[in-house]
Amino acid sequence: MYESVPFLPMTKQEMEALGWDSIDILLLTGDAYVEHPSFGTAVIGRYLLDKGFRVGVIAQPDWKNPDSLKTMGRPNIACGVSSGNMDSMVCIYTVGRRFRKDDMYSPGGATGKRPPLASVVYAQLAKRAFPGLPIVLGGVEASLRRVAHYDYWQDKMHPSVLVDSKADILIFGMGETASLEVYTRLRDGKELDGIPGTARFLGGNATRNFDSTGCVELPSYEQICADPKELLRQTMKIEAEMNPWCGRRLIQRYQDRLLLLEPPAPPLSQKEFDHVCELPYGMGPHPSYKEPVPAYECVKFSIPAVRGCPGGCAFCGLVSHQTRHLVSRSPESVLRSIERLKQLPGFHGIVSDIGGAASNIFGNRVADHAMCEKCRRVSCMWPKPCRNYIPDGSVLLKLLRTARKMPGIRKVFLNSGMRLDLALRQEELTGEIIRNHVSGHLKVAPEHLHPRVLNLMRKGQPGELEAFMKLFERCCREAGKEQYLIPLFISNFPGCTEREMKVVDDFLERRHWSPQQVQDYIPLPMTMGAAMYCSGRNPYTGEEIEVNRGLRERRTQIHMLKKKRPSQYRKDSSRGSKYR
Repeated sequence: MYESVPFLPMTKQEMEALGWDSIDILLLTGDAYVEHPSFGTAVIGRYLLDKGFRVGVIAQPDWKNPDSLKTMGRPNIACGVSSGNMDSMVCIYTVGRRFRKDDMYSPGGATGKRPPLASVVYAQLAKRAFPGLPIVLGGVEASLRRVAHYDYWQDKMHPSVLVDSKADILIFGMGETASLEVYTRLRDGKELDGIPGTARFLGGNATRNFDSTGCVELPSYEQICADPKELLRQTMKIEAEMNPWCGRRLIQRYQDRLLLLEPPAPPLSQKEFDHVCELPYGMGPHPSYKEPVPAYECVKFSIPAVRGCPGGCAFCGLVSHQTRHLVSRSPESVLRSIERLKQLPGFHGIVSDIGGAASNIFGNRVADHAMCEKCRRVSCMWPKPCRNYIPDGSVLLKLLRTARKMPGIRKVFLNSGMRLDLALRQEELTGEIIRNHVSGHLKVAPEHLHPRVLNLMRKGQPGELEAFMKLFERCCREAGKEQYLIPLFISNFPGCTEREMKVVDDFLERRHWSPQQVQDYIPLPMTMGAAMYCSGRNPYTGEEIEVNRGLRERRTQIHMLKKKRPSQYRKDSSRGSKYR
């Protein structure tokens, strides 16, 4: 249905050109409106349109003026609110709590197009513009702030965004199935209780009448504000209930009211995921934009191919949003998307990425899904790889070999970072990627090299980087190519002192490496790393750990990574594999 809609309408004129006299659902987003399956607003909007809802978009509205939302009139059913593809605070501020110089999700990279804590601001704006209209929160910001959480940039505890926004319901996770259920119930006048992947802030009467049997109670908001160690306890409880098949309801008290979180929604099936990725996206920014959107330019010729991440790293919020459970598109679906790329203006035969959380997780599977449905591990890879997880590289290997032989395709690159712990177990696939699918630079993310810090990060094992470097050098030599390995490291992770950071510094000194990308640690909401940062505790032993919180304290480790080292290349007797 509505296959011929090139872009969701953003104005009354565009709405009327489609023959619509009104819209059912208005989606507000802090990003520019880009029609591509890598952008959440486009995915949810297209999915709801495909199910028969008339959907309009208001992108980056004037958040001080409710009239900026009224261009298409009052929606018939509800208003959906998202900060965009990223947390608005990450988009606006650096780790040093300074304003960023650009916003990758705005036309021309312009800043100032979205407010801090955009989910809350937009929800309140929609309530002023459309009194009585149901407000639905969604997106990454709402997902990772669905419970009481620490905000690094304001340096204080915040309640769930449902409390401040006064939205009717929050959808967490990727959101397609939950969104369809929520908007269908709102259209039909039904209650919103019991929908997997949603959270609600219950009123006084609903709280008093609520039966908490079978629920897991989190520390209250007041307890977390009074004692940061309660945030650590909350995070451990939430992580134990992340499994969509065995997770239980969570409740959190806010004085005389309850926050209720349903278990996560199960991931889409492969058939459903194929369908979502192959909806008739416009494959570009809305034509009203006069300047390019930098984030789109990075992915315009890429193909999203896998969701979920088996890692569960303590510094990353992806598992809290997408879960650990992988779903990969069928190879046939990916090939159809490549055929579609060939029709786009400016495409010259180079597919920039077939991606997900990592370049080498596509096609990975489990031996026994029934075991996964009962599992409460926080990671499939840590502290040791799960025996039920099969890092099968054969599906991706076959797909890559097929894709690069397609007429009109010159190169297929994989630019998502590669997981070292999987790469060393997928030697044939890893060799194929290094020889044929690296655009000169291969990103890997060891994050650290000290065993204690790696354990706190829930990341890999000591020695993985060195083992991978040998494999990389051999494959480059066999292919006769000069290629660069780009390692990514994190400074100032909780528990990392100058002593542990010197292990990384010494490693870089020995190899004369000056990393191109250095990430000073940011405690993202709802991550275990943030709980460690606030509590100063090791979650696995309870012992105190050192935490660098002030910018002055953090500077030393940043400089250890950023300092310039004399370049030196390691060469062999053939073409000369290079490391940067």
